[in-house]
Amino acid sequence: MNLTPEQKHWQETARSFAEREIAPLSRMMDQTDEFPVDLFRKISDAGLYGLSLPSAYGGVGADMVSAAFALVEISKANASVGFTLDAHWLSADTILHFGTEEQKHKYLPKTAKDALCAFALTEPTGGSDAAAILTTATRDGDDFVLNGTKTWCTNSEVAGILIVMAKTDPEKGDKGMSAFLVEADTPGLTIVRREKKMGLRGGSMSCELSLKDCRIPASNLLGKEGEGFLVAMKGLDVARICISAVAIGTAEAAYDHSRKHARERQAFGARIGTFQGVQFKLADMAIGLQAARLLLHQVATMAGNGQNHRKESAILKVFASDLAMQSASESVQIYGGNGYSTDYPVEQLFRDAKVLQIGEGTNEVLRMLIGRTVLAEREQ
Repeated sequence: MNLTPEQKHWQETARSFAEREIAPLSRMMDQTDEFPVDLFRKISDAGLYGLSLPSAYGGVGADMVSAAFALVEISKANASVGFTLDAHWLSADTILHFGTEEQKHKYLPKTAKDALCAFALTEPTGGSDAAAILTTATRDGDDFVLNGTKTWCTNSEVAGILIVMAKTDPEKGDKGMSAFLVEADTPGLTIVRREKKMGLRGGSMSCELSLKDCRIPASNLLGKEGEGFLVAMKGLDVARICISAVAIGTAEAAYDHSRKHARERQAFGARIGTFQGVQFKLADMAIGLQAARLLLHQVATMAGNGQNHRKESAILKVFASDLAMQSASESVQIYGGNGYSTDYPVEQLFRDAKVLQIGEGTNEVLRMLIGRTVLAEREQ
C-alpha cells in the first residue's frame, strides 16, 4: 500500500496532533464522561472538521484516503474522538452531495470551522430497520413541521446542525422518507437525555432528542422529498469507511499495548512474548491489521473516485470492527488479571470496541446486505 505524499502528510499530521493533544486526555475523558470542548476547538483549528470538504466551501480539500488514514491515527489515541468525527463527517458529506448550492454555501463553511454535525436517523422503533421510523414531517405552507423522537444520535448534544430523517408520506414506507437540515436552536428541538454508555465516553455524546412541533422552512429539505432513504443509505456508505478507520485505530492501539506488554511482562522465568500462545495472538492482530489497512485504502479510493462502494464499504466495516473487538479482547487476555483493571488502558479499548460492531449498520445486517449483493452479481 503506497500513500501519496499528501496522504502521508495528513496521516503524520493527525498522528502528531493525536499523540500531543488527544492521547493524554483519553483516560480522563473515559472516567469523567465530560465532553472536552477545548480539545475539539483545537481539532477544528487544525483543520480536521473540514478535512475532506472542498476548499470552495471552507474545507481543506484532502481526499478520502487522507481523511481515512488521519482518522485511524486520531482513533488510535482515543476512539470516542474518532467516533465524533465519523458522525460529523457523515453529515457534512451528506450535505455536500445532496444539498443545493444555497444550502452548501450556508452550512458547509460552518461545519468546516466550528459547528459539529449530527445525523438523526435511529428511533426507538427503527435502528437497523431505518424504513420503520415514525417521526413525521408535515407540510404547512412554506414550512415543514417535525414531530417525533430520535435515539442514539451521536453529537446531538454539542451539534450546531442536524440532519433529521422523517416521514413526509408514512403510507409509502421507505419511499415516503425525507431528509431535513435542522439547526440546533430551532424551537421544538430538545435534548431529552444523554445515553449512559459502557464505552466511547467523554469524547462522544449520544442522546435521545425530541421534536415537538419543530417548524423549519421548506428550503431546508435536503435532497428531494421522498428520497430520504436514499440520502441515508448513501451517507452510511461513507460513514462505514469512517467507522472502519475508528476500528482500525482501536485495533492498532490494542496491538501496540499488547506487544509492549509481551516484551516486558515476566512469567515462568521468561518474557511472556516468548510463549507461542501469546505470539499467536499478536500474529493474528498483525495479520488482521495488514488486511484492514489495505481494505481501507481500496474502499476509500473507490469512494474518492465516485465509484459505487456499497458492498465494499460493508465488507470493510464488518472486517475492521470484528478485528477491533477481537484485538481488544485478546489484549485483555495478554494482560491477564491486569487487563481487567481500570489501572491499565486495554479494558477501555475492550469497552470502546464493542459498539463498532453495532454502529453504522450492525454487522449482522451488513452480512445480509453483502450476501444479497453477491448472490445478485453476475458470474465473471
